[in-house]
Amino acid sequence: MKKYDFDEPIERRGTDCFKWDALPSMYGRGDLLPMWVADMDFRSPDFVMDALMRRCQHPVLGYTMPSEDYWNAVKGWMSKHYGINVTQEQLHFIPGIVAGIAYALLCLTQPGDKVLVTTPVYPPFLNLPKGSERTLVCSPLKIEEGRFAIDFDDFERKVDGCKLFIMSNPHNPAGTVWGADVLRHIAEICQRKGVVVISDEIHADLTLPPHRHVSYSTVSEAAAQNSITFLAPSKTFNIAGLGSSVCYIADDRLRKRFFGWLDTLGVAGGNIFAFAGAEAAYAQGEEWLTQMLDYLKENVRTLDGFLKERLPKVKAVLPEASYLAWLDFSAYGIAHKELADRLVNEAKVALNDGTTFGGKAYENCFRINLGCPRAMLIDGLERIEGILN
Repeated sequence: MKKYDFDEPIERRGTDCFKWDALPSMYGRGDLLPMWVADMDFRSPDFVMDALMRRCQHPVLGYTMPSEDYWNAVKGWMSKHYGINVTQEQLHFIPGIVAGIAYALLCLTQPGDKVLVTTPVYPPFLNLPKGSERTLVCSPLKIEEGRFAIDFDDFERKVDGCKLFIMSNPHNPAGTVWGADVLRHIAEICQRKGVVVISDEIHADLTLPPHRHVSYSTVSEAAAQNSITFLAPSKTFNIAGLGSSVCYIADDRLRKRFFGWLDTLGVAGGNIFAFAGAEAAYAQGEEWLTQMLDYLKENVRTLDGFLKERLPKVKAVLPEASYLAWLDFSAYGIAHKELADRLVNEAKVALNDGTTFGGKAYENCFRINLGCPRAMLIDGLERIEGILN
């Protein structure tokens, strides 16, 4: 069995890497430790790189199509990891989940239609409805026993009259895993209210044992009949630059409507490397994923221990899935603008500002990315400690 080295530092500057090379344009300086963009600073798996290199050995990069081996790898992964036994007709390639959600908004809603999200949430969930002239409705999450929870009284009031509910499952930020009971409750409400659920499950494979991911469409007939599920190997195997994602719809009527829209747009063609990389990841990725999740679990323990010992005033929502944690600095009493400035210009750490996940209510919060070598994580935490203590 090969032992993968997740402690290895990888130099990403100068590779048009958004996480590192966009720092000057996004934060005003390039000398920051980037712990913001949700990709990992680990080497992409060797079996994915080998597959891409083999494809590059052929001298023609012409129009492509997904192979039977690609679809078999996708279906096998979905069956083993999510308990979804799909036919190929129930799947559709898309060039990224954010794009897929935008397509669903344009296909299933009209300008002015109401779209529900639960906040704090991944910023595109907020920006896509507003950018497409839909009416954004936000249902704030609660924090119960150190994790995010849905306020179902508020949720049921807010979902009334909405056309879509865009759900992050597991939730981003902080990787909260929604259990089957929670998902069934969502499905019952949304079916009764006539609301289609979009379930973004891009972080599903990053669920940290003993937690277990539950795919939304599997929890009930109501969920299966009224949902669109988006999946991707991009976060799992650190191959987001390949733009390779999959849409799954169980319901015939909804599938024909949305897949017909996608086919009209011509997005199914994908690209050679998206198919080759995803096939290799799903066909060969089990051992790499197991080792990587073990490493992430230890990074989560490192963060938790550091905060308890050295920054006990920071309240954290720790990930049950993914490599993203939510940090609340409210107890320090530092104004948002000053704290953001000190993190950048004194600690020299780039975190995601909480206000981008839902506005002023989260101005004392920041999201931190733990998907990096442990030495880098500790460096970042010590920098933060240095401006607070």
